[in-house]
Amino acid sequence: MSLEDLDKKLIATSENGQTISPILAEGVKNYLIDIDGTICDDIPNEEPERMLTAELYPDALKTLNKWYDEGHIICFFTSRTEEHRDYTETWLKQHGFKYHGMVMGKPRGGNYHWIDNHLVKATRYRGKFTDLVDKEVTIQVFDDEHHE
Repeated sequence: MSLEDLDKKLIATSENGQTISPILAEGVKNYLIDIDGTICDDIPNEEPERMLTAELYPDALKTLNKWYDEGHIICFFTSRTEEHRDYTETWLKQHGFKYHGMVMGKPRGGNYHWIDNHLVKATRYRGKFTDLVDKEVTIQVFDDEHHE
């Protein structure tokens, strides 16, 4: 899917008469997927030579390619650096991953808390990739008096 095709999934939006950032069409998700320890062995940046031989998690390949084929956006969001981009793209291609983009340089160390003006959902990988299921949980939010 080309960047032009991705742009077709965006819907122009306005608020109070002002144009704001577009949103995705109903039912389309932007998946941001970690690499190390999520789709393959956990390889530290200090050992880039291992990145080309990392063991694939087959259920990750199957699920991510399914989501891609369903029209969702797949973007890898990794703590690997720009120095590792060629290794990473080579490995992804060798294993047949379908994806739209990759963002390098995610902060290392975990304990992420993403704050955004768009809807954000998070799923912690615990050893198995499957279709997602609904689950009720408690989350932390800003005290903006809109506790929906």
